[in-house]
Amino acid sequence: MSRIVTRFAPSPTGYLHIGNLRTALFNYLIARKSGGEFVLRLDDTDQERSKQEYVDGIQQDLDWLGLHWDRIEQQSKRLDRYAQAADRLRSDGRFYECFETPGELDLKRKKQLNMGRPPVYDRAALNLEDAARERLRAERAGYWRFLLDQTRIEWVDGILGPLSIDAASVSDPVLIRADGQVLYTLASVVDDMDMGITHIVRGSDHVTNTATQIQIIEALGGTAPAFAHHSLLTGAQGEALSKRLGTLSLRDLRAQGVTPAALLSLMARLGSNQPVELRLTLDEIAEGFDLSQFGAAPTKFDMQDLWPLTRADLQARPYEAVADTIAGIGVPDPMARQFWDVARENITRLDDLEGWWSLCRDGAAPEIAPEDAEFVAKALAMLPPPPYGP
Repeated sequence: MSRIVTRFAPSPTGYLHIGNLRTALFNYLIARKSGGEFVLRLDDTDQERSKQEYVDGIQQDLDWLGLHWDRIEQQSKRLDRYAQAADRLRSDGRFYECFETPGELDLKRKKQLNMGRPPVYDRAALNLEDAARERLRAERAGYWRFLLDQTRIEWVDGILGPLSIDAASVSDPVLIRADGQVLYTLASVVDDMDMGITHIVRGSDHVTNTATQIQIIEALGGTAPAFAHHSLLTGAQGEALSKRLGTLSLRDLRAQGVTPAALLSLMARLGSNQPVELRLTLDEIAEGFDLSQFGAAPTKFDMQDLWPLTRADLQARPYEAVADTIAGIGVPDPMARQFWDVARENITRLDDLEGWWSLCRDGAAPEIAPEDAEFVAKALAMLPPPPYGP
């Protein structure tokens, strides 16, 4: 068997969110478990929306989680290679120029739906006379579609099992926009071929896209990698997740005190038939990871499930792992280890230590219900003099 090579290909147009993490983690674990290679590939062909701050943020989030890549690639540096692939598709008759405006395409779709037909592009551009094509080129920039073979596209999915899509039910995909921007479908195919990607795990919303990509790969003389499509995450109530929902961005989860081990342990099991259990290292997580144990049904993600795991992770840490944090909140060295032994059982986030140190240092005014005042007074009077032992 050839060496497994996987990739995570985020677009640096925003910060990573919990849905991105699922894709990144699955691809990372497959590579790690097999001793293969994990590629971080930045889908940054949209130069207007891609920002360096998001590139930095993606790398910071993956570093925080320990999902270290073996190499990094940027699609913006490979535009010449995509142009070569486009030229080959043109010369082979698999690429054709179209001129419809978004409004014209929308009108076509509405007419097809009203007639009870699927809203599939009608390939009108293929039937243009040369004179008409030249006239349209003078009026507007054309965009380019891949000419699908209208056959049935079949593959065995690593999670969903045998899949089959009739290419006649799918529009010929646009691969290059009128402004010249190479779209994901073409860039991804060329990259997967050139970079030797053997396995691709991504969300189930890519299933139709996978079918068209298989044909593009074959048209370019390549062999399709193994595909697996995981279920999509929903919120705790079944609502759709948005990558712009800040509370579910990885940077915000980190700021709230969630630990990497808690997050990875949950995401590596969520949606599978295995119980969620805290695993403290990526090797432990990878050891029990098995794509075949995941299902197709939408998977609910509840942020509250992270707190018991974070709590267990923190409580398992030796004093040496938190010594700098304890020193940073002002606990004197002679008391630091004993303070950790007492406080560790009472925290959910590491930041909770500061409140416990304030309590130990300054005390607190008791809040006693009036009906309990007499009982508490008698109990305090019966205490022996301090100091008190365990």
